[in-house]
Amino acid sequence: MNKAVLGFIIIAVSGIIIAGILNYTHYSDDPESAYNRSETNRLKVYNPADINPTLVDTSLRAIQKDHKISDFSFLNQLGDTITKKDVDGKIFVTDYFFTTCGGICPKMTRQLQRVQSEFSDDPNFLILSHTVNPSRDSVEVMYNYANRFKANHEKWWFLTGSKADLYTMARKSYLIVPDEADANFDHGGESDFIHTENFALIDPDGRIRGMYDGTNVEEVSELIRDTYDLKREYNFE
Repeated sequence: MNKAVLGFIIIAVSGIIIAGILNYTHYSDDPESAYNRSETNRLKVYNPADINPTLVDTSLRAIQKDHKISDFSFLNQLGDTITKKDVDGKIFVTDYFFTTCGGICPKMTRQLQRVQSEFSDDPNFLILSHTVNPSRDSVEVMYNYANRFKANHEKWWFLTGSKADLYTMARKSYLIVPDEADANFDHGGESDFIHTENFALIDPDGRIRGMYDGTNVEEVSELIRDTYDLKREYNFE
């Protein structure tokens, strides 16, 4: 193979790779084309009976329909009170983290930066990140953490409040951490400390529509695809 042909092949392959990376990391221009999904694709509605039992409170495991997130009241990084009324009618992603985490939390937050970028102009989309360490993660601490990751304070809320309330939401509403019957956990107590990589996608009716590993780039890409499906389902184009 002569050098000219080899050079052409290298340039062509490089162009394909670069195009693939750009398409892979940002989809808002044409998500249907990027993912080859049907416009009628409808996401599953998750109920406690559909989820790994270790992530579901024992009192909920038999529930097969109509599971929705419960009412809540937390403070965000601006010191504003955020309740369920603030997310009603919105699509949102939720996760749990703590600001001093040096392991999975920064990876998860960077993935949420991708999600924020994708839906930055969408008035019907929010991100809710809950601290698992409210005794340390004050409003001020979370404000600084949010700025570190360039969070839009109007659309990405870092939430703190009662530890028991935060943990109850994780275990009984979002179903993303081991339940209180797990021998390794003391539900909301001093020795209880949840640490999960799971994200949940919640629809405008408060139902779980997706579960993802927030440290996994491919799964977060799936979350983005699923959010576009929800936008179509609710006519949020």
